[in-house]
Amino acid sequence: MGKITLKNIKVYSNHGCLEEEGKIGSDYRIDLSIYADLTKSAISDNLSDTVDYVHLNRIVKEEMAIRSKLLEHAAERILIRVLKELPLANKVVVDVSKINPPIGGNVAMVTIRRKKNRS
Repeated sequence: MGKITLKNIKVYSNHGCLEEEGKIGSDYRIDLSIYADLTKSAISDNLSDTVDYVHLNRIVKEEMAIRSKLLEHAAERILIRVLKELPLANKVVVDVSKINPPIGGNVAMVTIRRKKNRS
């Protein structure tokens, strides 16, 4: 078993329950970890034998571009797509963070974490 992690993927998007959030948008940080058997790729040195992190990054950017009211919803879409499109992934963990959320206080970010295992 192995783990591939993409840290601090930065995107700008329009998530949130407030109408203003849909218009103005804000910065987001996504951290994504994939657990998979990396034994074959460790021996073969072939990209086709591993989880391609370029593909992972594309999934995150595409799903974060789709507006959601809740970060949980965006995270769930990321989890579903990773497990659907990357058969080597056995477990996926995603943290979606909203930078400087509009919650009436000095808060650097709010983060939700979702996990999903292959059934």
